[in-house]
Amino acid sequence: MALLSGICRNVRTLLGQCQRSVAAAAWVHCQSSRKYSQTAPEPEPVINDNEAINETFVNRNPRNLEQMALAVKDRGWATVWPSRQYYHRLVFRRTQHHITAEVYSSDSVDPVLSCSTKEWALKRELGSTRSVAACRAVGEVLAQRCLEAGITRIVYREVPWKFRSESNQTFWTAMKEGGVMLSEPRRKFI
Repeated sequence: MALLSGICRNVRTLLGQCQRSVAAAAWVHCQSSRKYSQTAPEPEPVINDNEAINETFVNRNPRNLEQMALAVKDRGWATVWPSRQYYHRLVFRRTQHHITAEVYSSDSVDPVLSCSTKEWALKRELGSTRSVAACRAVGEVLAQRCLEAGITRIVYREVPWKFRSESNQTFWTAMKEGGVMLSEPRRKFI
């Protein structure tokens, strides 16, 4: 029995030495390969003329400062009606036969956008070109045109006794529901 236990002990020792020698050989091989390996060279940056940054910046969007409320507004005189402190101003007119709404820029005498019941496309859909329903239709169409032109904020000031009328209130509501804000941001002074 002692002979059998001695043989088992010798076999275990021999197997342990074999396993250690295989692990040591693998470790030595790994270390030697590390010795000969190098880090990959870093690629040099490629300079592309298309990505060069120009030192002089030109703003291609003239309304950018206006939308950030940084553009200069003409102050005008204190006694002038209507006030000249706006980027875009909305004018709503009712005559005996037609309704007209126009958007004016601060530096232009001619309207930037307009909508009227004189237009055939609008006139043929309306029963009357002067009714409250016509005011609402003009407001909805002008709001759509303003959004398509990129004008989202407009100043709309009306004389108080005219503003109280149902037609003006309906036009005002249609413009607001169309997505146009009828006030401009307060100018920021930097």
